[in-house]
Formats: sequence, structure tokens, C-alpha cells
Amino acid sequence: MEKIEHSTIPTNGINLHVASIGTGPVVLFLHGFPELWYSWRHQLLSLSALGYRAIAPDLRGYGDSDAPPSAASYTAHHIVGDLVGLLDHLGIDKVFLVGHDWGAIVAWYLCLFRPDRVKALVNLSVPFRPRNPTRKPVESFKALFGEDFYMCRFQSFLWYSNDIHVHVIPSRY
Repeated sequence: MEKIEHSTIPTNGINLHVASIGTGPVVLFLHGFPELWYSWRHQLLSLSALGYRAIAPDLRGYGDSDAPPSAASYTAHHIVGDLVGLLDHLGIDKVFLVGHDWGAIVAWYLCLFRPDRVKALVNLSVPFRPRNPTRKPVESFKALFGEDFYMCRFQSFLWYSNDIHVHVIPSRY
């Protein structure tokens, strides 16, 4: 049985950790929050056995990939640039793209910015929602899903500085 290979790819000014296996048409898997390439390990093995090359990077800021310190380094343009650089480095023209959660959002933007690099898209958990130019993404999440939506909840420094049980297990649960 083939084993998943790990490499570090320089792209767009950072280094991405990449897990890959197989040969053939390429399926690129993009993980969600708070996940890593490892979330796709079973799919990597299964698709490689079916004749595909399966690739799953740790996205910018996750796992063994570089994490630039500035929040301004995490725009859709930066992350899509990372993926285009990854494909260029590996000599891949087009991919079948699979995204989950945060990876689905990134996948939507890769399709919008560089449709020439995508054969097909499968996204799990997150429909496309264009950015609202009048408010920040977290404000949009709060308006749509409420304060308890996980992406809203993780914004608070209190999660990291105080007794986590006070914030994780509210009395109403």
C-alpha cells in the first residue's frame, strides 16, 4: 500500500506543508477550521487507490505551514495565491477541488479568482456568500448565525485568558 508523502513547498512568500499520494488526475482537498490536512487522510488513500493524485495542504497559518504574524496576511487573495503557487510549483494546470468549512470558503474564492485552474468543485458545509463591503465578516456571521456561532465565539480573548469553563459551558446548556 502506498504511503502518504509529506513535503514543504515554498509558495507566495511562505512554506506550505503538503500531504500527497498517488498519480493521475489531481484532487485538491482544503481543510476547515480548526483542522489540518489530516482531516482528509482517508479520502487521500481512497482516491489514490482509484487512480487519482490526492493532495491536501495545511493552509496558511495551520499545522506545519507558515503562519505570518499579521492578520492582513490572511486575505482571500493571499490564500488563493498560496494555492496557485502550490499548483505552479507542482506543475499542475487544473484540479478537482474539494473544500470543507473554511476550506470551502477558500475553494469558492479560488474558483472566482482563477477558474482556469479548477475542473470541478465539491464543497461541504458552507454555501457561497459574497462579502458584504459594509461590515466585517464576523459582524455578518453574528447577524446570520448569532453570538454562539463558533467563529464568533473564538474571537474573544477571554477564551484564552480566563477560566475556559465559564465561556465554553454557559449556564443555559
